[in-house]
Amino acid sequence: MAKKNTVTTSERPITVEDHKELNKKNNEKKRTAVNDALQFPQGDRFDTDLAEILEGDSEERGETVAIALVDCDEFFHINTDFGVEEGDRILIETGRYIREKAPKDSTVYRIGGDEFGIIFKGTMEREDIFLFLNDLKNDYDVKTPDGVKQTITIGMATAFVDASRCAELVRKADGALFRAKRSGRNKVAMAREEKMIPKTSHYTQDQLQRLTELSKREGVGEAILLREALDMLFKKYDI
Repeated sequence: MAKKNTVTTSERPITVEDHKELNKKNNEKKRTAVNDALQFPQGDRFDTDLAEILEGDSEERGETVAIALVDCDEFFHINTDFGVEEGDRILIETGRYIREKAPKDSTVYRIGGDEFGIIFKGTMEREDIFLFLNDLKNDYDVKTPDGVKQTITIGMATAFVDASRCAELVRKADGALFRAKRSGRNKVAMAREEKMIPKTSHYTQDQLQRLTELSKREGVGEAILLREALDMLFKKYDI
């Protein structure tokens, strides 16, 4: 098991900010090691590329556009039990496995942490993409040093069926991933139709008025904007 990093100073006691800075530096080193090995486009490119595709003529051309979020199950224990270098190895092997298996009309991205993204754009049907993702999950054979086979969980969403806006499509895929995780992991889940619950009493009149103005300005429904804002809140607090 890897030794834990420690910070020592004779000038003052260690503060919470010291720990945050140390964790930030360690995470940056970890991301760099994995990213340098894989050379995948990063998470911001995923959103940029997807938005560009959705704003293009794929729907008119009859192309299938879908996304998948691939998450390594129980990854936290790998860094804890075997060390960061072993965690990097798992991520690198996982990324290479996904790239090797991915069809030619798809692009693989490193979203961040232990999550990868795939954008599909081309002639593959929605059902065929789901079957491919299921095979991707079943054939995954990356193991930790103690010989334990790891698993992955995948959430999928299809453009122009589940959503036509980038943030909404990603949210749908993330929701499918969350459901698959909650139901036992090592699964593939597709986005599904959602039942919305009114939350009007949770907002001030000024907030709702500004929301209405933003909705008109952007040409996007108020419910979609609220869901995007809530997703940003979840990410901020790592939920």
